[in-house]
Amino acid sequence: MISGGSHAQASFICVSLNPAIDKRLRLDVLKPGRVNRALEAIPAPGGKSAHVAMVLRALGADPLWLGYSGGPNGDALLQGLRALSIRAEGVPTAAETRMNLEILEENGTVTEILEPGAPVTAAEREAFLHAFNQNAIVVMSGSLPPGLPKDEFATLVKIAQQRRARVFLDTSGEPLKLGLQQRPDFAKPNQEEAEWLIGRTIDGNASAASALEDLVKHGPQSAAISLGPRGLVWRSSGTAGAFVAVPPKLEAASAVGSGDATIAGFAFAASRNLEPAETLRLAVACGAANVLADLPGRVRLHDVERLRGQVHVQALP
Repeated sequence: MISGGSHAQASFICVSLNPAIDKRLRLDVLKPGRVNRALEAIPAPGGKSAHVAMVLRALGADPLWLGYSGGPNGDALLQGLRALSIRAEGVPTAAETRMNLEILEENGTVTEILEPGAPVTAAEREAFLHAFNQNAIVVMSGSLPPGLPKDEFATLVKIAQQRRARVFLDTSGEPLKLGLQQRPDFAKPNQEEAEWLIGRTIDGNASAASALEDLVKHGPQSAAISLGPRGLVWRSSGTAGAFVAVPPKLEAASAVGSGDATIAGFAFAASRNLEPAETLRLAVACGAANVLADLPGRVRLHDVERLRGQVHVQALP
């Protein structure tokens, strides 16, 4: 049972501006330039926000997925989320929702092919902004589709803050940089993204902690940087220093969606007012549980609970 300082049911909104149907193809081996016959093809609701919503649902929350949806793929996306007991509100688009491919080989190699996304018109954008009116913990994840300005996440962060919502932001590139200027409550760049933001190399825990100190001065209230198997370094607005958490070693079929699961863990921990060490244990356990799941985002609560005790957390000097 996941518990903390507050047991009130928090409201979560998972914002998806560039959703997808994710189709996992399982092959013996991918042969470029040749005909490849899949052993299995599994379509599922996709996009980073869908994975976040799935993990929040597994943790016991009742999140709302809010995003664009168009055509048969958009209908399938909404139906798939609802089949997982996730409330889903789609803003219709004339263009069809994209489909992404995850090619999983028997040796564990994963190749992703991501479509660019359905273009969004000015009228469709206005409809989305009208629908974006709830007061909740808001998790914004993923990329921007064609037709939306690069500061769209920054605009949404500002709107959410005006409603006193807590905002968790997970994107990349210029949209991330502009979004951070609005000082969301939390952001989780990976190592490459963080290096781009601060303009220097991160080569370990100490340099990651230094990078986080720079980021939170003028950006997010708190932030975490993933260093892959070496762990995750986090600095909270309520703490003087940084913490590092190292996940347990697991045999992973695919790590796709693990970053999204980690974000969900941070958001859920915030809703329960967990202490820093327990926040990190939960977030990292969610990411680790994702690699044991049958599909991205389909974590099992018992895996999260079991793995929490195997996450090593320590304060950094």
